[in-house]
Amino acid sequence: MPDQFTERLNLFAKKSAETQGQSNQSLLTLLQRGIERECLRINPEGRLAQTPHPKELGSALTHPYITTDFSEALLELITPVSNSIEETIDCLDKVHRAIYPHLGNEELWSASMPCVVADEESIPVAQYGKSNVAQMKTTYRKGLGHRYGRLMQTIAGIHYNFSLPDAMWQVLQTQDYDKRPLQDYKTDSYFKQIRNFRRSSWLLIYLYGASPAVCESFIKGRDHELERFDKGSFHLPKGTSLRMGGLGYQSNAQENLNICYNSLDNYIDTLQCAITNNHPDYEKIGLQNNGEFQQLSTALLQIENEFYSPIRPKRVTASGEIPLAALKNDGVEYIEVRCIDVNPYLPLGIDEDQIRFLDCFLIYCLFKRSPLCDDSDRQRINANQRNVVNQGRDPDLVLSTPSGDRKLQDWGNEILDDVDKIAQLLDSAHGGDNYQRVCSEQRKKIVDPELTPSAKILADMQQQETPFFGFAIDLSRKHGDNFRNRPLDESQQDSFKKHQEQSEQKQKSIEESDTEGFAEFLTNYHQQYENL
Repeated sequence: MPDQFTERLNLFAKKSAETQGQSNQSLLTLLQRGIERECLRINPEGRLAQTPHPKELGSALTHPYITTDFSEALLELITPVSNSIEETIDCLDKVHRAIYPHLGNEELWSASMPCVVADEESIPVAQYGKSNVAQMKTTYRKGLGHRYGRLMQTIAGIHYNFSLPDAMWQVLQTQDYDKRPLQDYKTDSYFKQIRNFRRSSWLLIYLYGASPAVCESFIKGRDHELERFDKGSFHLPKGTSLRMGGLGYQSNAQENLNICYNSLDNYIDTLQCAITNNHPDYEKIGLQNNGEFQQLSTALLQIENEFYSPIRPKRVTASGEIPLAALKNDGVEYIEVRCIDVNPYLPLGIDEDQIRFLDCFLIYCLFKRSPLCDDSDRQRINANQRNVVNQGRDPDLVLSTPSGDRKLQDWGNEILDDVDKIAQLLDSAHGGDNYQRVCSEQRKKIVDPELTPSAKILADMQQQETPFFGFAIDLSRKHGDNFRNRPLDESQQDSFKKHQEQSEQKQKSIEESDTEGFAEFLTNYHQQYENL
């Protein structure tokens, strides 16, 4: 007898086939996705670039495809929303090729964990212009530097934005006999998906974690439990993604921050509390020093983005609108997956096959039964992530479930059994067997941990007798040659030139439209959190 997951999946397949008969297009070909890829600029010696964001790339504040994250040297490359994997990858490739002619003798660093960094002060904080919103972005980053150190902010990752088309939501809503407004159903379903993702995201960290080692400069003066790999590197022998562990996106202050994903109201209430209540450690930093803002506030979180989470519910905001207000007013529009390492072997850090698996996995999380979370659930999630980060490739590793401990391999194979069913539906919609092939390749990693990216990186470092720095800079130069040898054609160059000019004009218009001082702007902005 089929289980609840299979029954729901079979019913969806039946109902979506009826819809396809009317529209002649499968709903599963309309999945919407976008990518944000972060990467450091490095100088020829492999150190963090000290040059400002290249002017030829346009305004980092307003360019649709090219911006910066924490540092002037940390590029963020963005693709528009698309329902085509091929278009998404092609767009990301074009953005890379548009950038390289303006890098001079610099390269883009190929890995998640950073290049050689001299010290905290050698990491230039990103600048966005003179407008209030630009000053806010820079001040937020200054606050991150004071709170967590600038070094942590040089870690790069890939964010994967994912949503379902309304036509697919309508089929699911009918299938669930749900009579609410469609947006209410979507929002509730996205939170169910998020809860399941958090319970199972350890699998993505195991399969795609690609940061098992770091340059010695990254841990100088820091407490850690890493082992020396060679003269210039430290690592965890069975580790997968140091980026997602204690040396990465973690915070002692946030350790007891229990953000609730049981409903939109729960989520907003717990985040609002963290953004509006002062934190003693951050009060010591102070809001201003000699008239210069050091952070946006003295609360536990300056804004929503400061909460480090492997997945977020999202909605595009209007100008000046805070993200929590957008979610409260209009519901969840898409989800942002944030636990993906940059794969140093891939020129773009990600490829079409990884996207296919992410799609399968995220739809699995949507269809799987999703109980509400409690404190014990949160503790299991955190413990499982920590164990997979630190020792995920230990074949005897056990993880915690509500019914007791399970071996990673057994639980991973069970998840993949259901993910395979999603892959079959997606292959049926798209034709071919790409989705099932990708899932089969991931199952091989469960059987043999040496096939994971984290294992391959350490094996190559050992075989080549090269430290992490040498391994990553060789790949950085190789990828750089790849992009430089494939320049954009004239029309594509003209298109990016137009984006540059338009972004600069838009930044200028924003600066000219400001009618209040930054302090007043910041007060009014934070008042929105009080008024939620």
